[in-house]
Amino acid sequence: MNHYLRVTLASAFVPLLVLGIPGCATAPAKDAVSTKEAPAAIGPYSQGIKFGNVLFLAGQISIDPKTNQYVAGSIEEQTALTLENLKAVAVAGGMSMADIVSTSVFLKDINDFAKMNAVYATYFKDKPPARATVQVARLPRDALIEISAIAAK
Repeated sequence: MNHYLRVTLASAFVPLLVLGIPGCATAPAKDAVSTKEAPAAIGPYSQGIKFGNVLFLAGQISIDPKTNQYVAGSIEEQTALTLENLKAVAVAGGMSMADIVSTSVFLKDINDFAKMNAVYATYFKDKPPARATVQVARLPRDALIEISAIAAK
């Protein structure tokens, strides 16, 4: 077997192994995940995308899914509603909060980190996901927090 063919075959199977589909002859489908239990997308994006056994969850803020209205409140209140919205999309995609392997947390004020973290910890008790937390200049609807996530089974 020549070097080019070995590299081509290896590169074809690496993404399948990463997605947990060893030996699969075709790529998994990319499926949009949507639920009325989370706020409707306010732009050209999906609430979630399922690709094989991986679910990519779009960033959520504190929007009431019943009214699609932003809910102002303390960082603790906004964190809880944001995580409830993420949970709804995860469930719609056949996952749970326990399946979340990575989150990205965007805070308007990094000084809110400890308060956010206290609420966040109640959602991820056993084997919490990897996480990046950063302060940003501004979030949609002037929210205090936005969280996106990746889940996998």
